[in-house]
Amino acid sequence: MDDQRLDKARRRLLEEIEVEAADTRNWTGRARFSNRVMAAMAKVPRHAFVPAEDRDHAYVNRPRPIGFGQTISQPYIVAVMTDLLDLSGTDRVLEIGAGCGYQAAVLAEVAAKVFTVEVIDSLAEAARARLKRLGYDNVEVLSGDGFLGWPEKGPFDAIIVTSAPEHVPPALVDQLMPGGRMVVPVGRVHETQTLYLIVKDKDGNLKTRKTLPVAFVPMVPKKEGAR
Repeated sequence: MDDQRLDKARRRLLEEIEVEAADTRNWTGRARFSNRVMAAMAKVPRHAFVPAEDRDHAYVNRPRPIGFGQTISQPYIVAVMTDLLDLSGTDRVLEIGAGCGYQAAVLAEVAAKVFTVEVIDSLAEAARARLKRLGYDNVEVLSGDGFLGWPEKGPFDAIIVTSAPEHVPPALVDQLMPGGRMVVPVGRVHETQTLYLIVKDKDGNLKTRKTLPVAFVPMVPKKEGAR
């Protein structure tokens, strides 16, 4: 697909995201996403994060395989999860599940610093190289266990989890700063999962709200995921 067709596909995708945002407002409470989030979705070249043979499908509003049984998330889901975090330009964000690095790149456009953890070594290495090549110097990638988070870099203003645990990992709650927000899909694989928004108040108490029904790959510990 040439650059002109890519640009056309990207514009069409942004329109689809806006329509889907309006259609899901009863779940998310948001009829549209912020200008900063939509600008990030427009700027990040999704075709640079998919396998070369899948380039023609890069701007389809669907998840796509990236190898190792993993996927690059549906663009609408990337947008809604990013928007729910209400990020400022000074926030430090932890992402669990770097995958190909696409979600991290979107976060890097709206936050000051992104720390992303990937359980599969090969994916972590590739994401690190790809993000560096694309100029995302405010992203650090760790090959590690997402259930443990990245305590050396915490606490974080926001945490986003892009694979589904059956329960919210306590380590991630501990690493969320008071006043911070976490977006995490919870549930078993092959069953309907729920995307939760968790807010920690200044006293450390949690307020949890259900948003969308979703379908994510399962979150696995390092001993199962390292390959």
